[in-house]
This record gives sequence, structure tokens and C-alpha cells, in this order.
Amino acid sequence: MALELRLQVKLSQQLVMTPQLQQAIKLLQLSRMELVDVVTEELADNPLLEEGGEDPKEEREEQAKTGEEEVAVAAEVPPEEEIKGESEGTNDIDWQTYLEGYSLSSKDSRDAYEDSEERPSYESLLTKKSSLADHLLWQLGLSSVTDDERLAAAEIIGNLDDIGYLHASLEELAESSGFSIELIERALQRVQLFDPAGVACCNLQECLLLQLDRLDLGDTLAATILRDFISELEGRKYPAITKALKVSMDEVLAAAKLISELDPRPGRAYNEEDVHYISPDIYVHKIGDEYVVTQNDDGLPALRINSFYRNALTNSSSVDKKASEYIQDKMRSAVWLIKSIHQRQRTIYKVTKSIVKHQRMFFEHGIDYLKPLVLRDVADDIEMHESTVSRVTTNKYVQTPQGLFELKYFFNSGINTADGDSVASESVKSRIKEIVAAENPKKPFSDQKIVAILEGQDINIARRTVTKYREMLGIGSSTARKRLF
Repeated sequence: MALELRLQVKLSQQLVMTPQLQQAIKLLQLSRMELVDVVTEELADNPLLEEGGEDPKEEREEQAKTGEEEVAVAAEVPPEEEIKGESEGTNDIDWQTYLEGYSLSSKDSRDAYEDSEERPSYESLLTKKSSLADHLLWQLGLSSVTDDERLAAAEIIGNLDDIGYLHASLEELAESSGFSIELIERALQRVQLFDPAGVACCNLQECLLLQLDRLDLGDTLAATILRDFISELEGRKYPAITKALKVSMDEVLAAAKLISELDPRPGRAYNEEDVHYISPDIYVHKIGDEYVVTQNDDGLPALRINSFYRNALTNSSSVDKKASEYIQDKMRSAVWLIKSIHQRQRTIYKVTKSIVKHQRMFFEHGIDYLKPLVLRDVADDIEMHESTVSRVTTNKYVQTPQGLFELKYFFNSGINTADGDSVASESVKSRIKEIVAAENPKKPFSDQKIVAILEGQDINIARRTVTKYREMLGIGSSTARKRLF
């Protein structure tokens, strides 16, 4: 078999993801807070970028035009007045007047501070919130224990989870700390006496029993039910408990009500996360009979090219070659970032306008009028790809007359109605919530009963779909929702 070398021409197409394109896609899918972090980081890394001046709108328009041109054209933009960082400005300060408000006497300043009604409180000077471990270690520091017990108790506190439970066994704690099991057990009993009640327990049953003991209720019917009939209590099998203990139903219900008022997560109050408020990316306002979409630019720095480096590119003949290449590279990066941010804002605006057009009845009347909508509908309307719409609607929020919603909220499947139309799945979920809220807690509706109620509202839906929606809403089954007291 003979071998030969041959040249062959082949034509093919490839999609190359340039770094600039990757950056644009990344900016498109970032949330508002993440975008602010990225812009802040770029401002620190790129010396050619700086925040806009007194008129951000004019600056943004100018940079949008700059982004559509070549870097060489950007260098020809008339330079702005350069701000000099010299120190003559310090001479303009009247230091004598500045110091008149302060007393050089330490005694006078101390008395004035102590008498001031505006003195900040002690709590406002704290740097962080006290955690569960901090609270327990503080109590341990006030306890009269031996040094070994103190170290063993600190080992136990360090192994508690966020809600106050101890998942390590005594043997594991003894092995990790080097202390005896007897010492670990004494330290554990000491920690379980600390506040909050029920901390450092291994399971829910032990936690609740410890809280009853702290209330001097360790010999009551509630404690007996927790010790011997906790599985029946979880399943709300009150008749079985009544029969086994030979007590009345009222007594069992009273004990169950007492148990329900105990705290199953004793350490939760010390580990609650701070609330993070959502800042909308875009607003929808109703003006007359029309809905107007406006961008939210608050908190987002208005970027522009630094005038000093712009002038350096204009006079490139007087700049070192390496320095000129560095400035040009940073110029391209800055211009592309500005252009990508403007493209992101325009895309969000287009998507929101299309959503308002498709879901106008929702903005008029509320969730019951939300229509089924898929990404392709909006993508075809604004002539973009579905993946672009998906990125735009992720972690983006819109403030509307009906409330604050994620853009993804408006995209949902449809459920058929009796008259041949369809209703959005979110509307069905809302109706399920209303049905459950209006039910009798002593006789909650089963999923099949909810199906029958929805059929009476001309909504054809399967029972398994109701079960799925109920679980998505965090609503328990009819057995879990049953309340006898």
C-alpha cells in the first residue's frame, strides 16, 4: 500500500469566544449587586477608568458613542479639564476657625461628651453580632469549673451546629480532646445548663425534654408523651396516645399544645442571617393608560475614560512605546467594559418592555391574570436568542405596580381551562394558597379535594400536579396541616 502526501483545502465555520465576548456574557447574567462589585474592582485595577462627573447622563452618552468607535477615535475626543492633585488647597482652610470648636482641655471635652444627648449607645459600637458560640463561651467564663472542665466544655461548644445541636458522640469528643469520657460528660451537663434552654442536645426529643425540665415540668403528661410516644405525637395519632395512657383527649391536646410552644431550634436566634434587601434593576410605572419602563442607575458608577491618559494617547509621540502599548490595552478594556454595560442595560430594557406587552393584564389586575409565557415568545419579539433572554432574566428584579418580582417570574407554563384557554401555573399556585388559607384547620382539604375545587373554577388539573405545586409552595399535606387546638 503506497503512502502519499496531499494538500487539501477545507472550508469550515467556528465560533470563537473572545475574552471580550466572554466578559459581555458574564456581565449580562450578573445581578445588580454583583455588577456593582465588578465595576468597583475594575475601577481599582484599570487606571483609565474613573467615575463620571457632575452630569452622569452626558458622560454615559459620550462613553456610549466612544464605545462604538475605535480606540484611535476615542483618543481624539477633546480632553476635559485636568484636576491637579497639588497641595495648595490646604492653604485655603482657616485652621483657626476649624480648631475653635474644640477644647484643648481633656476635662472639658470629657464632660461635654458625657453630657451630650447624642452620644452613641454601646450597642452601636459593637463590630459584630454575638453568635451562639460567643454567648455560650461568655457563660462558661462566668462559671466556676476546673481548667479541664473549661477546656472540655469549650470543645463541646465548638462542635455545636448553627441551631445548637451536638452531633458528635462522647467518644469522638474524648478522642479529639484527649480527655476522659467522664470529664466530657460532666462538661456536657454543665453546658446544657446554659442559656438558651435545650442547647447541646443530641436530638429533638432530648432538647424538648430538657426545656420541660428547665420549666419544672419534667414529671408532667407532656414529658411522658415526649419520652414514650414521640412517634405518635409526630403523626398526630392522639387517640392512640389517649388509649395507651388512659387519659382524656383534652389532656393529650393540652400537652401537645404545650410541646408545640417549645423551641426545637434553641440556637436559631443567635445565628439568624442579616436581611439583604433587593434593589430592582428596572422600574415599571403606570402613567395614564400606559406603562413606562425606566432603568435604575442608582448606586451604579457612571464610568468614563480618565482625561490624563486620553491626552497621553493623543500625544503618543512623547510617550514611551511600552507605556503607550499599556495605555492602549487598558483603553480597549475600559471601552469594552463601558460598551458591555450599556449593552446589558439596553437588553434588560428590551426584555422588560416585551414582558410588559405580553403580561399587560397582570400589571392591570394582578396574579390571577398572569398568562403562560415562554422564553421563545420574548426572544422572537426582541429578535434575540433564547439563551440571551434566559441570562437577562436571571437574578434581575423589576419593581411594578403589583410589587417586586424577578423577571423569571413572568415565564411559566400553562394549565388548560374548561373553555379551552390556559392559565399560568403561577396563577394556579396562587389559587392553591388561597384555598389552603381558607380551609378549616381541623379538617384541611386533601389534594383530591383541592382538585375538585379548582375544577369548579374551570381549571383542569391532575392531583399529582396539585401535590407538586403544594410542595413547591412549602405547604404540608392535609395530615401535617391538621390542627386540633
